[in-house]
Amino acid sequence: MIARTATRCAVWLDDLESYLGAGGLEPGLLAEFGRLRIPVLATMRHQQFDIFTTPGDTERAGTEHTRSALTGARVLRQLDTVEIDRLWSTGELQRAGEADDDRIADALTHHGPYGLAEYLAAGPALLQEWHRATRPGGHPRAAALIAAAVDLTRTGLTPPYTLCLLTEAHEPYLTAAGGPLLRPESLDTALAWASRRRHGATSMLVPTQDPDAWGVFDYLTDHTDTPIPDTTWHTALQHTTDADNLTIIGIHAHKAAPGIAETSYRQAVEAGHTRAMFNLAHLLHQAGRGEEAEGFYRRAIEAGHTDAMYNLGHLLTDAGRGEEAEAFYRRAIEAGHTDAMYNLAHLLQQAGRGEEAEGFYCRAVEAGHTGAMVSLALLLKRTGRGEEAEGFYRRAIEAGHTGAMFNLGNLLKRTGRGEEAEGFYRRAVEAGHTDAMVNLGNLLHQAGRGEEAEGFYRRAVEAGDTDAMFNLALLLADAGRGEEAEGFYRRAIEAGHTDAMVNLGNLLLQAGRGEEAEGFYRRAIEAGHTDAMVNLGHLLADAGREEEAEGFYRQAVEAGDTGAMFNLALLLAEAGGEREAEVFYQRAEEAGDSAGLDQ
Repeated sequence: MIARTATRCAVWLDDLESYLGAGGLEPGLLAEFGRLRIPVLATMRHQQFDIFTTPGDTERAGTEHTRSALTGARVLRQLDTVEIDRLWSTGELQRAGEADDDRIADALTHHGPYGLAEYLAAGPALLQEWHRATRPGGHPRAAALIAAAVDLTRTGLTPPYTLCLLTEAHEPYLTAAGGPLLRPESLDTALAWASRRRHGATSMLVPTQDPDAWGVFDYLTDHTDTPIPDTTWHTALQHTTDADNLTIIGIHAHKAAPGIAETSYRQAVEAGHTRAMFNLAHLLHQAGRGEEAEGFYRRAIEAGHTDAMYNLGHLLTDAGRGEEAEAFYRRAIEAGHTDAMYNLAHLLQQAGRGEEAEGFYCRAVEAGHTGAMVSLALLLKRTGRGEEAEGFYRRAIEAGHTGAMFNLGNLLKRTGRGEEAEGFYRRAVEAGHTDAMVNLGNLLHQAGRGEEAEGFYRRAVEAGDTDAMFNLALLLADAGRGEEAEGFYRRAIEAGHTDAMVNLGNLLLQAGRGEEAEGFYRRAIEAGHTDAMVNLGHLLADAGREEEAEGFYRQAVEAGDTGAMFNLALLLAEAGGEREAEVFYQRAEEAGDSAGLDQ
């Protein structure tokens, strides 16, 4: 059939041994493929290749198998063999890294002493076999031994692990899985099963130079994320006194088991381990135990730990001890710590020492600190140096800083360069910046592009942005879509947006729902909203409740609202209080306001 068509093809045979023998790939068929110029490619493990090519093996097999093996041997003699090393060369690994495949990327990161193909091929099968072993009639004790080895590795305890340690550590796993109910096998049987080589590649428990100690296949460790039992953490701590290993255990436990981390760090600190001092200080700092953290940071600093200088500066800043913080930041800067330059600049800026702050921001920028580019741009913008600020925003954008895209959009918008601003807002939106969605919506709304604006507001609403709910409601109200607007005002109110209470009150009042409007005005007043005082005063005055209206107008006047002065004067005049009304008229005129209701 292939010969009658012009189709170009190749024959690919994985596990070639499955195709050798009668009815399979025989010498005659192979020759025919050659005549048709059809390439044949195949893979075969060394163990299988040896079966077909080692003299004497075929004679020891049965008659049927002998014929198949002899046929296979003849086929193999016709093929050009290429030996594939178990471990890949540096060049092969680099080329594999160029592949767009998450599985290969994972294998490149974790394959360790194993070949990449070995890790990829054997790993998933061994993982499944291990998980299936914990069942009655399976290999529950072996599964528990493997689980103990996996989790000991995940604690950071350096392998290999003696059989005595694995025997001790595996018991809680076996008990948790069912214990005697699983009819667990003997320890010798379990160890033999767990250490048996599979798929011509590796075993679950891996032998080491010490015949009584074991490692574990990395794939199992890399693909296990269940919580490590407390008993295993304690077992790990009990089986090492090495300060480096104790520190590594602390690092592994830092988030998962802070109590274990503290214990392991403290043991390492007693041995004078500088990194453990720093890590213990960091752990205590995160736990809000600042005074203790400070002590260990200072010990690490005495031992020359630069990051400890920086972190202590951060701790002291948070504690309001700026002068001390400055000193430690400066020490870290002398040691070349870029983040310390940035933090010191921020500290100086907050203290009103802008010129000094600018200098340290510039040093951090020169060292490639992207955040410093943005902060420096903000400082320059506030001091009226917009053109310089723009330059630093653009540098940060080139480095991929999303916030810089947003901030540059704001700067360009304020300087009347709306089209450019739109472009940077859109870039920030593509990077997921919610505030950029809101500001782009505002820009489009102001430009009369309401439909586009609505789309960006809705995206920001989906991201939970309260201002977007309010702004979308405004847009919908302006478009006469009052019912939809009401819904978004209510959502904004639930999120605590005070202006939404006032605007919803206005919307309800316009719809003749005065009683509901009054309720929202009162809520806004409780939150200190002056406009709500004016608007509620006007609503009450119209309803003939002049005494109440006067009270709210007076509250608004005390808050400095000039419109309330005029409204209060008008109300007093109508009630016959011309003399007091004249006083408020004059105050309103002096303030330049003759307006009434704030809508």
